[in-house]
Amino acid sequence: MPVSLTAATITALGIDPGSNITGWGVVRERSGKLELLGCGALHVKGDTFSEKLASIYHGLHAVIAEYGPTEAGVEQVFSARNILSAIKLAQARGAAVAACASFDIPVLDYEPTQVKKTIVGVGRAEKEQVAFMVQRLLGGAPIDGPMDVTDAVAIALCHLTLRRFRRLEELQKGELKGGWKASR
Repeated sequence: MPVSLTAATITALGIDPGSNITGWGVVRERSGKLELLGCGALHVKGDTFSEKLASIYHGLHAVIAEYGPTEAGVEQVFSARNILSAIKLAQARGAAVAACASFDIPVLDYEPTQVKKTIVGVGRAEKEQVAFMVQRLLGGAPIDGPMDVTDAVAIALCHLTLRRFRRLEELQKGELKGGWKASR
């Protein structure tokens, strides 16, 4: 009996963290078909940076409670010219990961170039190219809002795509999670 590389249903949350805008996108893969369940931008509120981090945490907590993702992908912090900006971005990312952890959702990290290469085929693709491919992969589903939203949906799609490759590697090694063993 052949082993499927995709589980019956996986719902992935993609997060593009930011200290002013945090994009999110939830994509479901069911029997190899992709469906955009929801996406949006959290316009981070707060007078202090601590309040902004709480805004990210609570905003994503509400998204997770509503959509029930089973896994998540978060964009890694890239090397910034301004060290203070990089630190703030890392803290925003930490608030996002903490929101996922509060629901016991496994989180994987993706570099921006890895997301672009997975979605477009080129690691240095322009944002417009990523947006075009995201819409194609989702059958033209509208994605409204700033590019942070499109980036978050791309991260969710990247997560689902690379998940299939991870399952294939497990299959080739002879074991899939859940006790499956490949027949030889």
